[in-house]
Amino acid sequence: MTNVCTSGLDVGFASLDYLQIGILGIIQGITELLPVSSTAHMRIVPALLGWPDPGSAFSAAMQLAALAAVVSYFWKDVRQVTVGSITAVRQGDYNNQWFKLAVAIVLATIPIGIAGIALSSTLNACNSPLRGLMVIGISCLVMAVLLAAAELSARHKRTVGEMRLRDALIVGIAQIGALIPGVSRSGSTLTAALFLNFKREEAARFSFLLGLPAIALAGLKELWVLFHADLPAHAWPHLIFGLVVASVSAFFAIWGLMKFLERFSTWPFVIYRAVLGVFLIVAVSTGLLA
Repeated sequence: MTNVCTSGLDVGFASLDYLQIGILGIIQGITELLPVSSTAHMRIVPALLGWPDPGSAFSAAMQLAALAAVVSYFWKDVRQVTVGSITAVRQGDYNNQWFKLAVAIVLATIPIGIAGIALSSTLNACNSPLRGLMVIGISCLVMAVLLAAAELSARHKRTVGEMRLRDALIVGIAQIGALIPGVSRSGSTLTAALFLNFKREEAARFSFLLGLPAIALAGLKELWVLFHADLPAHAWPHLIFGLVVASVSAFFAIWGLMKFLERFSTWPFVIYRAVLGVFLIVAVSTGLLA
């Protein structure tokens, strides 16, 4: 179906009903924090069901649900980083592990912040070429290959406490890939951390903590953009409903992923992404999906 535009902004979600928003909220919440790309699924599911594309602004705003889930699940870490950093600054103890982790998170957020601002008009534009299903399919396939390579090469020895600023910058640069639908923010950062020989659960932990500033900034920025767009009155209750549903599903997604990575590898995600990528490329090439 065609995109719905308001002031040049893709706001297809405004034409969806509460059932559709609820389904997309569940999908967003689960896939946002798994290394499978929430943006890809928010584009694929509507395409398969014949719904309008909800739009990238909706997907970005819905990331605030992941923010709530990550903060609640990793509250102990969030509190220690915040309180520990403030205490370290007051005492002049810049070797404090929590202060260094906070600096690493800030440093790793800078690249995607710059790239996000530079690509904002393209990402949010109606019929953005970056939201094409072929682009998503190729991205899924490429990330499947990279995640597989990381899984094969990683020694799974390091912890977040051993994170160096160079490591943080590398993971932060990898996070830029998340701007391309199909790549996945958690997937790109998890893959980069595995290449740096972090344990799987530690790589996921840093990925989630690193995502807090990026998710908050992206989500709040899109809310600001939507607020200044000429949205119909019913669009805001739709968005709030989607955020509530996505928050609950995101929390369970984190819990499941952390338990899974403590015992198993990322190969199921590699296979899933590869199959999804091949399906999309074939479906678009044969005309099965427009």
